[in-house]
Amino acid sequence: MKKSIFLLVLAFVFQKALPQDVSSGIDTLRKDALNVFMDANDYIKKEIPYINYVRDRKVADVYIISTEENTGSGGSVSTFFIVGQGKYQGMVDTVKCNISPDETYEIKRAKEVKVLKMGLMRYVARTPLSQFLNISFSKPLSETVSSDKWNSWVYSASINAYTSGQTTYSYGYLYGTLSANRITEKSKFESSIGMDIQSDRTDFQDTVYKSTIKDQYGYLSYVKSITDHWSAGASTSIENYSYSNYNLSIKVSPGIEYNIFPYSESTRRLMTILYQAGCEINDYLEETTRLKTKETVGFHSLSATLSIIQKWGSVSGTLSWRNYFFDWSYYKLRLYTYANIRLFKGLSFNVSGSIASVHDQLSLQRGDASLADVLLHRKMQATDYSFSTSFGFTYTFGSIYNNVVNPRFRN
Repeated sequence: MKKSIFLLVLAFVFQKALPQDVSSGIDTLRKDALNVFMDANDYIKKEIPYINYVRDRKVADVYIISTEENTGSGGSVSTFFIVGQGKYQGMVDTVKCNISPDETYEIKRAKEVKVLKMGLMRYVARTPLSQFLNISFSKPLSETVSSDKWNSWVYSASINAYTSGQTTYSYGYLYGTLSANRITEKSKFESSIGMDIQSDRTDFQDTVYKSTIKDQYGYLSYVKSITDHWSAGASTSIENYSYSNYNLSIKVSPGIEYNIFPYSESTRRLMTILYQAGCEINDYLEETTRLKTKETVGFHSLSATLSIIQKWGSVSGTLSWRNYFFDWSYYKLRLYTYANIRLFKGLSFNVSGSIASVHDQLSLQRGDASLADVLLHRKMQATDYSFSTSFGFTYTFGSIYNNVVNPRFRN
């Protein structure tokens, strides 16, 4: 009897000891894994499980900054800047993947994970986990590259409609656009035409208020790359917009731009100064406050843009000035900013906003608008300024490791 009890106890201890030993071995590998600081979604964590996703940049062996830019084809380019720290100091890599406009989100995220794996290989190779990785090449190389029958031209068409309502209120919106673009490293051509119609109806007591706003526009732009810092081009727009009192407005504005940093570094840092000068040909729906029904005026504008993406966060801003030659008191000064900054471990601050001094309302109609026009936003009103802003803080604390993905009860 005593011998049987002893054997049962021994078997129980052995059974408990085995998984603990295995777990201990796995935990050792986890401690030896590469510590990576990046904004990683659940998919990335599942597909690349052999690194530690840490929340504090200071304890990371590697930090990754990711950016995404739209391409001329209507797709995008995802770029990952991989920078080593500590014993990996001096190791820096940049990997990219191209996403075509007809590829789904599933294909996009699979491509991004693939390039991330390749970019991390030389860092993981220095950890004990490298012995469990295999590298393979799945497709033979083609000796020739097929030519582009479209010669980099991309065409797009879209139409969207929305409607909502209830007993005393209804709203409808229709929007459509056509575009033809050709973007290469040497030049950039963009063109589009579009229209949108907004209509709403409000019943109040015995009165029915109806509002319809129509906007039709066309846009054409051509930019030529001169050097890695200079570019020149021109744009033309034509618009019919009832809200702003335009029966027809044509704007032509050539310009030149200088980028303090090379354009090749635009995904990390950008600082441009853009000057444009041109003319407007305006035909108004109603007589303006300056007693004009038609006029041609000259204008110019100057804008400076700064955009920086670094390990501490990102910041961007644009300061622009625009005024008319016939009277320099007709001007608009606008500042737009956005920032997402990590203040210290676990705490980040984000803010965005714009503010403008508005003194360039040439098309402002003469006379007082009716109450219905004001309430239904059918006509533009005089203003000296405009603004918008948003800000917030995010604080996260606890374990610096967050490798586990658990999708249960995700509504």
